Order: sequence, then C-alpha cells, then structure tokens
Amino acid sequence: MAGLRGAFFDTSILIAGSIDFGRSSQHALLLMDAVANGQIERPLTAWHCCLEFYSVTTRLPEEYRLEPEIALRLLREEIFPRFSVHDLPSKLREEFLISTVGEGTMGGRIYDAHIAEIARQAGAQLVTTENRRHFTSLLRHGIRVLVSAELSAEIGLTRYRPPAEPEA
Repeated sequence: MAGLRGAFFDTSILIAGSIDFGRSSQHALLLMDAVANGQIERPLTAWHCCLEFYSVTTRLPEEYRLEPEIALRLLREEIFPRFSVHDLPSKLREEFLISTVGEGTMGGRIYDAHIAEIARQAGAQLVTTENRRHFTSLLRHGIRVLVSAELSAEIGLTRYRPPAEPEA
C-alpha cells in the first residue's frame, strides 16, 4: 500500500513529533512514526522550519530543552533523511514580499507566510500544523490545512475528536 504523499509538516509538528510534551504531542508523535514507517511518504518541510526547530528546541523550558548537539542529531537523523526540505527560490523572494505587502501581512506573520509560500511552491497538497489560522491563505490555492489530530484520523492512526466548545 502506498503512503500519503504531498504532506507538508510545519515546525509545530516537527517539534511536537520529536519531543514528547505529553498529551499535546500525541498526534504529532504518531505522524512522525507514520513518516518513519512509510505511511507518509517523503513529506515536505521548509529549511526555515528546520532552523525554527533548532532555535525552539534549544531554548525550551529546561525539562524539554535539547542540547544543540541533540537538536542537530535529530535534524540529521530524523528530518533530513526522511523529508524533502525546501526553500523559496531566490527569483521568487521579491515577488513574495510584494504579495505580503498587498495582503497586509505585518510583524511576525511574515514568517508563517514565508513557510506557507514554500509549501505552495513545493507542491504540497496539505499542510499539517498546530497553528491552522496562520496557514489559511493556502486554502485559496486548494491546499488543505489540518491539525495533527485531523491528519492522524484521516490516515487511520486515531479517531478525531474536535475540541470541546467552551461552556457559556
């Protein structure tokens, strides 16, 4: 049976799928296992996500923090050999910035917009992230945006239960 293709993993999935934070990592860990066993074939990610992975994992609270050598080892052993790592081609960078100005992107949102554009240019069919609202711009390009619990359920790893509605 062929595995899922065209899935793009955002930094939030790479981190939660590599470090067990408890319940909040459950689905991301399952997705990373699915990558390792071929249920998800050669997923996509961005070089920017690899840099964020290193940055975030080496400055987490002490109980979760990775030493720089361990963060590098995870990138080298778990991410680089199993993922297709992409960057925005230099000829598209100015065009990307012009489009973000036209869309009113400000502040730190530029980073997720950059990752979203890399996913689009890489041919992603879906993006999995725990920050769905940061990637909804991809919907107009026909790219689905799923949280890890949704993708886990979709490929048969778990059943998806939407978050409970807050009581009024």
